[in-house]
Amino acid sequence: MPARRFTATAAATVLATGPVVLAGAGSAHASPDHGRASAVVLRTGLDVSLLDKTVNVPLAVSLNEVRAPGSAERTALTARLDGVDGGQPFSVLRADVASAKATVTASGAEASTNLTHARIHVPGLPLLSLIEVGQVTSKATCEAGRKPVASATLLGGVTVLGKKVTLTVGGPTEVKVPGVGEVRIDFSKTLTTSRTAAASALELRVSVNPLKLNVADVEGTLNLGSVSCESPAAAPVSAPASAPASVSAPDIKPQGAPAESDLAETGGTSTTPFVVGAAVVLLAAGGAAVALGRRRRS
Repeated sequence: MPARRFTATAAATVLATGPVVLAGAGSAHASPDHGRASAVVLRTGLDVSLLDKTVNVPLAVSLNEVRAPGSAERTALTARLDGVDGGQPFSVLRADVASAKATVTASGAEASTNLTHARIHVPGLPLLSLIEVGQVTSKATCEAGRKPVASATLLGGVTVLGKKVTLTVGGPTEVKVPGVGEVRIDFSKTLTTSRTAAASALELRVSVNPLKLNVADVEGTLNLGSVSCESPAAAPVSAPASAPASVSAPDIKPQGAPAESDLAETGGTSTTPFVVGAAVVLLAAGGAAVALGRRRRS
């Protein structure tokens, strides 16, 4: 009886373990990171001082700021500031085209902006544009498995505080207008890493105080065509499941019979190894029971 109980228990253990082993054979796959992308046509960070700097009013606005997936196209931006133009809305940017787009897929992320025939104003200069541009575009591309790329292009002329200027890549351009102010411009600032890319088409450092009247002293920064992206994370490579060690049996083939290599054709299923394992355990346990009975008789 003890031998029979051991045999039944061992067989049940083998058969119950089979489905568990099968369930754990498949590798787990976490959902991949599809990356990120963002774009903005204009972002300001200006400090406006009124009435001989007795009143400080921040001007922090943005136009067409999107994150993937998203797109926007507005061609005008207005703002209100207490103490400026009697609190009436004033124009910050007007353009024929002002669009931003950000997309993300499983294969990569991309962000882009397009600004055409744009004019930007700051408080205190209602009739004179801070900057006018013909066309400026920026783009950042982060494809899976490839080096990220960021770029910015400028077409047409550029006018700063009424003066035509020529911008160069790799160095700032400074414009000084007596009685009006100073503007420092960086064109096509880009930064890339192994997975990220970013670009700013135009970055302006502004210090404006018309006629030194201290009516509207404006200082700060403006960014035109800022884009950034991050490529998708590489999917983890799962190690192949190691097959259990097995004892090779001699290759014996009946004469005249075709070789059968497909288990599906011979009636084998995925549980066949466990049935065979159970049979081996039963055979071993039966032998032990017979040996035990003989010893008791003797």
